[in-house]
Amino acid sequence: MSPAATNLAAAKAPAPSTSASMTHAWLITGPPGSGRSNLAFAFATALLSDGTPQGDTSTGRLVDARTHPDLTVLTTEGVIIKMDSVKEAVARSQYSPSVGRYRVVVVEDADRMVERTSNVLLKALEEPPERTVWILCAPSEADLLPTIRSRVRTVRLRVPSIDAVAELLIRRTGVDPAVAERAARESQSHIGMALRLATNAEARARREETLRTALGLTGISSAVNAAARLLAIAGDDAKAITIERDAAEREGVLRSLGVEPGQSVPPALRGQIKNLEDDQKRRATRSLRDGIDRILVDLTSLYRDVMMVQLGRDSTIINVELLPELRRAAGACPPATTVATMDAIALARQRIEANVAPALALEAMLVSMIRR
Repeated sequence: MSPAATNLAAAKAPAPSTSASMTHAWLITGPPGSGRSNLAFAFATALLSDGTPQGDTSTGRLVDARTHPDLTVLTTEGVIIKMDSVKEAVARSQYSPSVGRYRVVVVEDADRMVERTSNVLLKALEEPPERTVWILCAPSEADLLPTIRSRVRTVRLRVPSIDAVAELLIRRTGVDPAVAERAARESQSHIGMALRLATNAEARARREETLRTALGLTGISSAVNAAARLLAIAGDDAKAITIERDAAEREGVLRSLGVEPGQSVPPALRGQIKNLEDDQKRRATRSLRDGIDRILVDLTSLYRDVMMVQLGRDSTIINVELLPELRRAAGACPPATTVATMDAIALARQRIEANVAPALALEAMLVSMIRR
């Protein structure tokens, strides 16, 4: 049985007080695409269900819809998780379960909390109610405060293989096996990104343009132009993800407020619509940041491939379709220069995370990539 399955089984049945017994706080870690949130909500379903097949099914539906009365989900589609949101989740964690054995609080992207906000969460973990279970998700234990890490039990996930992701894509979407394999490979086994690449030709085209733009740098002016183009590609990618969702969300809110399509919003309701629009703007900012980060991850894979070609490991490259260009880039510089380029990409990610203007961070990175 896998570690994840073992933990779910432990949640379903009481266990003796040992290192394998149930605890009040869990941390699920793993790289992007490893399924942290999926496991967190599956775990929540196991905790909230009565253990019967019918209970598992009905509870799963409520958890999927995030409407179970004993489930609190703390997430953010902005840049960080706000302190007010954490305080509200902590307050709700004090309630007794209403229909099940536990009250469950899932914190997605727990690494998106600043230290002051993390300390609010820490107080709740230090003095937990008897039947409340916290499930935190983060890329690694190092992304959380040491004091929080000492109060949780960690479940570490691994990235699935390319073959496993490709098989999943074929089963879910029915795409051609060659398309599924390429999407799984280019996404580096990130399931969500693989699904987008497999089913969205525009997403594939944007990714390819990103890589060719980096390979085509000839001077400082081209690097500055390339930075602007990469920002535009990230923006297009972000809009593609959010535009349909925003429209459906607005339509749903208007319908719930009794406003017919095409009808003007009454003054008394405009505040609610303004709050929705503010939330969508924050989500757009986060989505743009995520789009830029995806570009940097793709560029890292590109120069990792250049390094593999320089080391004579062509069979291990990710971007197989660009092999001729990779060989030309590999012949244009020594491996030490390729390593320096990868370091520049990592530095750009750190700068953007520290709120340096993305355009400036990208320009500096791309200038360092120019082959002299």
